[in-house]
Amino acid sequence: MSKRVKEIEGGICAPLGFKAAAISCGIKNPAVERLDLALIYSEFPTVGSAVYTQNQVCAAPVRLSSSYLKSAEPRAIIVNSGNANACTGPTGILNARAMASATSRALGLKQREVQVCSTGIIGVQLPIERIEPRIPELVAALKVDGDPPARAIMTSDTRPKSVSVSVKIGDVKVRIGAIAKGAGMINPHMATMLCFVTTDAAISKAEIAAATREAVDNSFNRISVDGDMSTNDTVVVMANHQAGNKTITRGGEGSAEFREALTAVMLCLAKRIVADGERVTKLVEVQVRGAASNLDAERVARAVANSKLVKCSWNGNDPNWGRILHAVGYSGARVKEEMVNIHLNGVIATQNGLTAATDIEKLAAAVSGPEFTVGIDLNIGKGEFNMFTSDLSPEYVIFNREEYSLTKKK
Repeated sequence: MSKRVKEIEGGICAPLGFKAAAISCGIKNPAVERLDLALIYSEFPTVGSAVYTQNQVCAAPVRLSSSYLKSAEPRAIIVNSGNANACTGPTGILNARAMASATSRALGLKQREVQVCSTGIIGVQLPIERIEPRIPELVAALKVDGDPPARAIMTSDTRPKSVSVSVKIGDVKVRIGAIAKGAGMINPHMATMLCFVTTDAAISKAEIAAATREAVDNSFNRISVDGDMSTNDTVVVMANHQAGNKTITRGGEGSAEFREALTAVMLCLAKRIVADGERVTKLVEVQVRGAASNLDAERVARAVANSKLVKCSWNGNDPNWGRILHAVGYSGARVKEEMVNIHLNGVIATQNGLTAATDIEKLAAAVSGPEFTVGIDLNIGKGEFNMFTSDLSPEYVIFNREEYSLTKKK
């Protein structure tokens, strides 16, 4: 966090006027008691923005919520874990609509003011009969406590992901809170992740939309665990104007400060998602510099971040710079092999496309920790781009073979 952006307590309920709740419905397994249905609610009208998966096969709640956002501002978000309600046909749409309808009735809202999200196994019908009757109970449980929803949206996550900050807009303190989930099927744009953001800032519709897109592009669209793009990715931002600041407009007073804070929140959660990747052991930042353009730098960063060979090397604490360089070469970026330098956590591994005179033990130590950087300098321009990625472990294969199996008995 910068000096202007201060981390505070409260999570999703840190901003004024927001409440949340979570209950257990036995969505994935009725015999297991775990929080799996969550609600986030603004007591006041909002302006909102959202970004959804770019996968052409997208889940029923994504289709429904994106249509709702075109004609209404979100006042509530209802989300379940344990079932993605994806690839479920017309029944899936009906079930997502039933969730929105029951929530809107219980809260006294219009149905289109409710965003619906789901996460979990794909291709299995949502057990709406376990969810719909419990929504009034969920609404009755609303309070200023963001921890239960952060836990309820977890699937293969090993820990909840929550953050909240404050930033001064003029002389007024504005708060931003957020929760997220994600651990596998992580690859922009976007990843198998959900992120819900609340803020009490007074902000225009145009500015919150632009700020959301900018923050997503600089955070969630710069992470990768396994290179797979999900069907359910959603980021929703709601602002209820309760802080009392002068309304933030595009390019106006407070715009830079708000965007910095929103990006800081999303980047914090994005990095936590990668660090909590399914059975990963390392958080790696790929830093590309000296590219012919920013787009070329991005091509290189994504090629390296998604290379299975590179990620397997990292899992074995192997400083195999040759695998990194080969990914640079097929990235589609303009590359001159004889000008490429590669540093592993600041230690030079490749100089002018050739092995550097660095002791191999020193290079191995550079990639042995839980976090390190890979610096790639193409030395042909000023383009740059950063990404966060992980290693790939044998345990990842075992986990995904068993946890999401359609044939395994739960």
